[in-house]
Amino acid sequence: MTRPSKIVCVGRSYADHARELGNAIPDRPVLFIKPPSALTALDDGIAWNAALGSCHYECELSLRIDRPLKAETDPLKALQAVGAVTLGLDLTLRDQQDDLKKKGQPWERAKAFDGSCILADWVDVQDAVSDWNDVHYTLQINEELRQKGDTSHLIFDIGYLLADISQVFTLEAGDVVMTGTPAGVAALQSGEQLKMTLKGKTQDYVWMTFVK
Repeated sequence: MTRPSKIVCVGRSYADHARELGNAIPDRPVLFIKPPSALTALDDGIAWNAALGSCHYECELSLRIDRPLKAETDPLKALQAVGAVTLGLDLTLRDQQDDLKKKGQPWERAKAFDGSCILADWVDVQDAVSDWNDVHYTLQINEELRQKGDTSHLIFDIGYLLADISQVFTLEAGDVVMTGTPAGVAALQSGEQLKMTLKGKTQDYVWMTFVK
C-alpha cells in the first residue's frame, strides 16, 4: 500500500452525525490528521486494544490528491486536484475520545492510532463521480444497512472543503482526504463483516472487511 504523507479528516461534516453524538453543528470545517502509520489493508481486518474501550466504525467518501494543492481559493480548481476516490473507515476509540473531549485534550489517541484508517481500492474519479453533490455510498454490517452517505447532505461541499483544507495544510500528491461520516455510527463487535458500496457512474464498487 502506497503511503501518503498525511490523511486529512473532516469531522462533523454531516449534520445528522453531529447531532447523534450531541455535538454542535460547526460553522467551519473541523479538521484533524491521521499519520501514514494509521493505514491498514482491508484484508488485514479490524483490530484494536480492547482495554481502550469501544471502537466505532465511520464510513467515509475518501479522496486521493494527485497534484499539490496549496492556498487554493477556487473550489472548482480545488476539485481538479482529485484523481481518485474510494470508501474508507475512520475508526474511532469512542470511550477514549469522549474522555479526551471532557478534558479538553486532542483526539489523536482516539483517532490516529495504528490501524485506525482502512481504505478500499482507488477508483478513477472519472469512473466514479459525475456530480460531486450527488455521490452515494452505504455501509452494511452482517448485511444490515447501517450508514447511507449522500454528498448533497454535507454541511460544506467537497470543493469548499478542499479549498479550506489547502489554506491550512498543503496537500501533496498522494495525500488522502476523508470527507466525514453520515449518521449511524456504532461500536464494532468481534466477527462482524463489513460491506462498503460506492455508487459509481456505471457500476457499484463493493469492498469487504471484517472485525477480528
